[in-house]
Amino acid sequence: MKILYHPDRKDIQLASVLYALSDPLRLYVVSEIRKHGEQACNSFNVPIAKSTMSHHARTLREAGVVHTRAQGTQRLLSLRSDDLEERFPGLLDSILEAYESAGESKLLFMEKTEEH
Repeated sequence: MKILYHPDRKDIQLASVLYALSDPLRLYVVSEIRKHGEQACNSFNVPIAKSTMSHHARTLREAGVVHTRAQGTQRLLSLRSDDLEERFPGLLDSILEAYESAGESKLLFMEKTEEH
């Protein structure tokens, strides 16, 4: 099994974290993990291809936002809250609180359901 790259806490870069969180779908995924805890990649109710979800999960993992662990054929994502809080105090909470209070996750899926 391929070993997945996770940056060490000291190597997590602000620009990489901000880039990873700049995408509405990735913000949704991180918000859902924060609300519900560790989740399998295929558990997110998003209207995208499996390969696209894998790309988003990889972006979050390589930025240091999530930790991915393999369990059989599934990939389980968990938030690296402690690492991010240590590196950039208050950043993740501020971003997610603004995202959740704006109701953007609802808008993301209303747009998707209108298209299909």
